[in-house]
Order: sequence, then structure tokens, then C-alpha cells
Amino acid sequence: MLLHRYLPRIEFDSYEDFKENYKVNVPDNFNFGYDVVDAWAEADESKKALVWCDDHENEKTLTFKDISLLSNKAANFFKSKGITKGSVVMLILRRRWEYWVCATALHKLGAILIPGSLQLTKKDIVYRADAAKIQMVICVNDAFVIDQVEQAMGETDAIKNRVLVDAHRDGWLTFGDEIADMPDTLERVDTKTKDTMIVFFTSGTTGMPKMVAHNFSYPLGHIVTAKYWQQVQENKLHMSVSDSGWAKFGWGKIYGQWLCGAVIFAYDMDKFVPLHLLQKITKYGVTTFCAPPTMFRFMLQEDLSQFDLSCVKHCCIAGEPLNPEVFNKWYERTGLKLYEGFGQTESSVMLANFQWFDPIPGSTGKPSPLYNIRLVDADGVDCPDGEEGSIVVNDVAHNPPTGLFVGYYMDEELTKANLHGKWYDTGDVAWRDSNGYFWFIGRNDDVIKCSGYRIGPFEVESALLTHPAVVECAITAAPDPIRGQVVKATCVLAKGYAPSDALIKELQDHVKKTTAPYKYPRVVEFVDELPKTLGGKIKRAQIRHENHTKAENK
Repeated sequence: MLLHRYLPRIEFDSYEDFKENYKVNVPDNFNFGYDVVDAWAEADESKKALVWCDDHENEKTLTFKDISLLSNKAANFFKSKGITKGSVVMLILRRRWEYWVCATALHKLGAILIPGSLQLTKKDIVYRADAAKIQMVICVNDAFVIDQVEQAMGETDAIKNRVLVDAHRDGWLTFGDEIADMPDTLERVDTKTKDTMIVFFTSGTTGMPKMVAHNFSYPLGHIVTAKYWQQVQENKLHMSVSDSGWAKFGWGKIYGQWLCGAVIFAYDMDKFVPLHLLQKITKYGVTTFCAPPTMFRFMLQEDLSQFDLSCVKHCCIAGEPLNPEVFNKWYERTGLKLYEGFGQTESSVMLANFQWFDPIPGSTGKPSPLYNIRLVDADGVDCPDGEEGSIVVNDVAHNPPTGLFVGYYMDEELTKANLHGKWYDTGDVAWRDSNGYFWFIGRNDDVIKCSGYRIGPFEVESALLTHPAVVECAITAAPDPIRGQVVKATCVLAKGYAPSDALIKELQDHVKKTTAPYKYPRVVEFVDELPKTLGGKIKRAQIRHENHTKAENK
């Protein structure tokens, strides 16, 4: 097992043992491409790395040997176009199998990888290209993506090469053609663990997106994510539902999973259709599965008795808090508990439900051994059990956890402000019970301040989701001239229900009976769907912005 190279101990007797004694050894020159992909390829040429399919009956299986050789070819192609150690390359590849090849190649070269979402517009691409000095963009054959990149080329001088992975187009290089005649051997590039490996752009909900930088130790931080939270198994299929443009892809679809020797199952869906996802899980025999709560909610709308889910041994969720109603229904219908985890673009998993204790519906679990987590109030004083506070990671300046970001790329001032003080403040709010379980309240920005009360969106959403009319909902603040803010519920209705004033009153009364009455939504809006990222996370910031726009236009 490859993990023995990095973990002095792999098995633990209890959560307390795990928290106290888990350690990861980080070599000075660790490189995921050579030390994981190539290492597995050398150990077993037939060992599977990736099983890929899409909605058009295309499928592909790649071994670690395949990834090793193809990534060498890709690295030699990139070198021929001037990509070297420290060069910056953006990948906008959705869930195409080429992502794993390109990412591995860039890591081997010591280049800096920037994942990009299919939703990026011309403005987004120009900003990223100029801010990070992106030299090459590699894209999936998507009309919108191609159009936005081509428009961006007229407004930035940074991008020197455009590459398509599965199509031919004037002005673009074709990935398959370019690597076909390249040598499949590569002399190891001298990279250091402290070199920058990957940069994620944050969502930018409170300003322009920030560039979150991780060094080459980042994959080692995700051993906890993959082995001890997602509980992946060697040579078994693991599926995390995420587009490659998001940090969740790094959490669930490459680094920790391959370190553990698991096989990545990648379903390159055109759009999320619950029925199709269930069909793929059962057809291919997925063993461990991770998705946002929203996807579980919609899968629960299907007749699960028609699917043999016995292949699935472990399910977990991330991206948003898990409503108890979803937990209970999934467990009732499948016998599988949902293991929630919490973390950020800036980190690996920070809090999670680990194997040594039962998950409690609605709780995000207990701290990872990598992170010294504290809850502090506005004055920086530790919060007692039962009192909500900001989630902070202690002592990051002197003892940075493996997996935590190392700074904001090309911004020393912002890095110093966030990482050189007493702690790193995640910007998230939670409380801890007397048994050590953490309970997520929400982002500081998401917490609603109404008539002197602080209301977390998650608890109101959980209350609404226990009503049979509500499939999913988002709780946000809406401007109010008297109270400053009021609670607004934006709801998607289940089949058989229609919007009405009577239903609004029924939902409001339901919340009053289910949780503290002052938390009920004074405004209820019905929509066909909620705005989401490609990874399935609800865009509450967009809804808040729409609330303000509507208020201004009244």
C-alpha cells in the first residue's frame, strides 16, 4: 500500500486515538505525478485508475500505467509550447477523462494548474488570465466555453496557446493530435514540496475572486479526506459528483483517492438527472459515493426500490449542510447513513463524521486530526459548548496543517493578513455540543439578522424540508424597511403541489411549529429550480443579490 510511505500509522482504535496520533510524513520533493501515479504504474501495470463514461454511450478505462504514459506525452507537448516549472495553465474540462492526464502532466512539470468552470464568461477569463498570468488554456469542446475564450483573447495578452481536447477548430491546437507523436518518457523535473502546485479562484461573492494557492503537499492533506471520511477502498470505484472546475474535484476525484489506490469513477453528465445518476451507480458498481445534499434530495424523489444499491458501502455529503430529513429518508430507503464533512477551497476536510462514531443527522462531525479547530466569539474568546462562534484554525503561522492553503497567489499582503496571525478564520459559524460534535450555522454572510435575532439559514431549511410540499429550498435574507432583514424562503415544490397563498401560510405555520417561531420565513417565493454551481451547490449569494435588486425596484 502506497500510504505506508507517508503514514507512520494507518489503523486507529478510536477517534481519540486518530485525533491524537495521526501523522503524515511530507517529503521535501513530493510530487503527485511521479510519487503516486508513476509509483502505482510501476508497482502494477494493470492497476485501474479511472473508469469514465458520459451520456452518449462513450466509456473508457485507464490504468495508472496509461495515465503515466499519456501524462508524459502531454508533458512533452506542454514543454514544446513553453510550459515549464512555474508556468500557469488553466483547464476548463468539465469531467472529461483528459483532465486527469493533463493535471498529472502539469504536476510533473512543476507547472501551476488553475481549474476553471464551464460557467466562466469572457470577463472572468480575462480577469484570471491577467491576474495569474495564464499562458495556456485547455478546454472541452463546448460552444459557450469556446466563444468566451475566443472573446477573451482580444482583451488579454497573457494566453499564448489554446487547446481543445476533443475537436478541431481554427486557432486552436487539438490535444489528441499534439500528443500522438510525443515521447512517452519524461525525465523527472526537480520540484519542491513548497512550490505552488494548484491555484483555485474563490467565488468572489464579496469582491473580486481571490487566488487560493496550495503547494505540492496538498494531495497528502487529502488522505484524511479519502480514507477516513469517504472511506474509499483500494481497487474499488469511488464517485464524487463534482465538475473539475471546483475544489471539490480535488477533494474527491483525484488526490486522496489515488493515494489510497481507489479507482475513480467519472460520469461526465451533460446535466444532473437523478434517474441517470442512479443508473450509472448501479451499472458500474460504485462502492463509495459523495455528492451534495441537493442531489440526494432529488434522488429521493425517484423510486429507489427499482435500483440495487447494495454495491454502495459508504455515502457522504459535502458542499452544504445536511438536513436531517434527507439523512433520515436516505437511511430508511437504502440502509446507508450519510457522513457529512466540512471544509473549504482553502483546505482539505476540516470537520467530518469519521468511522469511529455514529453520524448524528444535522451535525458536521468532529475535527480532522490535521487541524486544531477552535470556536471563538467576536472578541476572539473561546466559546463554551452550546454557544455559536466562528470556526478558526489555530496556530497556522507556526504549525501550518498539511492540506491548508499556503497563501493567496501573488498577494503577500492578503496572505499575511489571513495566515500570519493567531489563526485562520474560515468565515463560517458553528456551535459544539457537549459530546464534541460540531453543528454548522452558516457563512457569516449567510446568517440573517432580523429584529435583533441571529438566524442561521440551515435550521430554517431543515424545518421546511420536513414538509412534503418542499423538495428543496434556500433561506436567505431579504431587505426590510422596518426589521432591516427578514427571512425569505425560495422553494421548489414537489410533484402534485402548486403555489398559492394558502400554501405559503401552511409552510410558515409549519416552520413555527418545527423550530423557534421567530425564525419563520416572512417571505416565501416558489421557483422551478434554484441557481446552483455545476457541483450542485446552491448559489445563496445570487439569491441574496436578486432579493436586493427586487427591493430596490419596488
